[in-house]
Amino acid sequence: MNAKHIAIIQGHPAPGGNRFCHALAEAYVKGAKSSGHGIEVIDIAQIDFPILRIPREFEHDEATEAIKQAQRIIQSAHHLVIIYPLWLGTLPAYLQAFFEQIFRPGFAALKGAEGKTWKKLLTGRTAHIVVTMGMPAFAYRWYFFAHSLKCLERNILGFCGIKTTKETLIGMVESIGDKERKRWLEKMEQFGRDGK
Repeated sequence: MNAKHIAIIQGHPAPGGNRFCHALAEAYVKGAKSSGHGIEVIDIAQIDFPILRIPREFEHDEATEAIKQAQRIIQSAHHLVIIYPLWLGTLPAYLQAFFEQIFRPGFAALKGAEGKTWKKLLTGRTAHIVVTMGMPAFAYRWYFFAHSLKCLERNILGFCGIKTTKETLIGMVESIGDKERKRWLEKMEQFGRDGK
């Protein structure tokens, strides 16, 4: 297996680093390093950035140095692992704001000439999305149609050329026991070893 350069986007906005999302990321890192993959972690809770409020800010304002560094990490990666908790049925607001900062015109895509489609600038990269949630995972997928996950895949990642190759949905995180948590951590470590 060829070694990959992998970027983990830790999308839990809590700065303490003691959530299940953080443990999942740590397990993935452990597995990836054991297989010789290069890995960098972008922890959004450790990055301070303004909220974009008008189109001009999104299209023309210069990104902060921390956002530029995160863009460099994403640009150098072959594979992204995006980990976040489901809040009110969607991404945490701070993660959405981070994506708005990151996937700006000129980094994610270039607007084509009049009537032409946008040019995707991040093609060739893959993504594995890991979502934790309080509800059963099957309810999110089959009753709610995993709508926010599909939006992330299609409208954000797909728009700039990143292909989602794996989805991991972990339900009932507040009530699962230690044995089940350990099983998920072992799975994440294996995903890291496999570079998935």
